[in-house]
Amino acid sequence: MIRSLVVVGALLLGVSTVVAQQDVAKQSQATMKENAKNLGGVLIAMVKGEKPYDQAAVNAALKQLDDTAKKLPSMFPESVKNVKLEGDYSSSPKIWEDKAGFAAKIDSFAKVVSEAKTKIKDLDSLKATAPGIGKECSNCHETFRLKSS
Repeated sequence: MIRSLVVVGALLLGVSTVVAQQDVAKQSQATMKENAKNLGGVLIAMVKGEKPYDQAAVNAALKQLDDTAKKLPSMFPESVKNVKLEGDYSSSPKIWEDKAGFAAKIDSFAKVVSEAKTKIKDLDSLKATAPGIGKECSNCHETFRLKSS
């Protein structure tokens, strides 16, 4: 009887660990989708003239991107290395294989976003600054994100 309880307990612990890992991975995925929404759907849309310039919307988008920059170092723990989620993209194993390179990309992204928060005051400064944020995202994605097949 005790052996059965131990086995059941171990199975439940294993299942809860898998669920927790998927939750962390899903949170990271949701954060990245928010980045895309704020960068492409707000900032770049204003740059392209698809939306009117709105400083409050710019500030909110930059705040979310800055929050992401602060969370990124802890968003990809070793425990989520092999977690596969639904969607077009997944995390590359290179995140864990090249931790120094990944950290450097995070630092670069954080710096560009931080600078953007002080630089962007009108449409012209947005047009000059927003593409640099997009470039930082793309540079990281080239190495540390995989297209799902």
